[in-house]
Amino acid sequence: MVENRCQFWKNYDSVGGSVSYCELAAFNRPVNPAFLEQIGCTAEKRKECLGTMELNIGTGAVPAPPAPVVCDPPPEIAKNVVGLAEKKAATTTPSLQLLALLAGAYIAMGAVLSTVVTNDLANYIGDGLSRLVGGMTFSLGLILVILGGAELFTGNNLMVTGFLQKKVTAQQVLKNWVWVYLFNFVGALIIVFIFYYSGIWKANSYGIALKAVGTANAKVSLSWSEAFFRGIFCNWLVCLAVWLAMGAKEAISKIIGIMIPVTAFVAIGLEHSIANMYFIPMGIMLKDHVIAQGLMAPELLQGLHWGGFFLKNLIPATIGNLVGGVIFVGVLYWSAYLRPSVRKLAEISGQREIRGAKPQTM
Repeated sequence: MVENRCQFWKNYDSVGGSVSYCELAAFNRPVNPAFLEQIGCTAEKRKECLGTMELNIGTGAVPAPPAPVVCDPPPEIAKNVVGLAEKKAATTTPSLQLLALLAGAYIAMGAVLSTVVTNDLANYIGDGLSRLVGGMTFSLGLILVILGGAELFTGNNLMVTGFLQKKVTAQQVLKNWVWVYLFNFVGALIIVFIFYYSGIWKANSYGIALKAVGTANAKVSLSWSEAFFRGIFCNWLVCLAVWLAMGAKEAISKIIGIMIPVTAFVAIGLEHSIANMYFIPMGIMLKDHVIAQGLMAPELLQGLHWGGFFLKNLIPATIGNLVGGVIFVGVLYWSAYLRPSVRKLAEISGQREIRGAKPQTM
């Protein structure tokens, strides 16, 4: 074998003759693929070196290529969520407002698509599958928010992890939530007016308008407690969608991670405060048109007005969303992975594993 100039290749003279081996392989030293590439340790070179080891010391094996990392483990996601909270807290107010406006519009776009696609779908495939398709199409909104880049109030509830980790202050978190919530509303209302004046809702003999009004009326017909608990369940799933998207390494995985929880919350029939900033105002705007067409009786829509929107839906749904996102995702995952006592226990466990590890071939 030609002399190996690698810093990790060792040559020793012994009574039995010269002994050569790879120090990394012999002592199972951890190395990452980027470092191996940097020092010129290619797959072909490793095969040559480990073959020489087989002849010299009776052991040697070509290591399997490292498995690609398709997603971060949950503890790493928790750290990334804290880092993201710091970035959000540092965003200037004008940028925050603009990005929040976009997020409100994006969620409303998903709501528009869901309404148009499912306006008469239940007649053909039944209620359950129609809900499933509605959830899949509604996912457009959160996909645009996360991949396009925008600030969504319900997703930003995860900033609580940064507060618990003492990386951001309570004032920074509250400032973000207030501005983002208000401008999410502005963005949603922009889509309400654009869609209303587009006249698209007249299609299918006003079927789209009927679907929009029916959806809004169902939401304001909930009791306060129903809207509250549906809000908890909803943002638990939405924040899990954000959590999964942050763990994914490429776009397709992020989209799938977003779509599954979002499809679930829509199909179940839960209450998302920002989505309702579109759904209910849209229903209010179209209410008179549906009545004029004789599609719904006026007495069935008595509760569909701005007072009913704020008092019977938006307020309880918003509070429920806060509980679902802050407590059931942010606080619980922080407690599981980042709480000081948990981190200390993990470090002790890791140190024991290192001390107890046995050398093995590369």
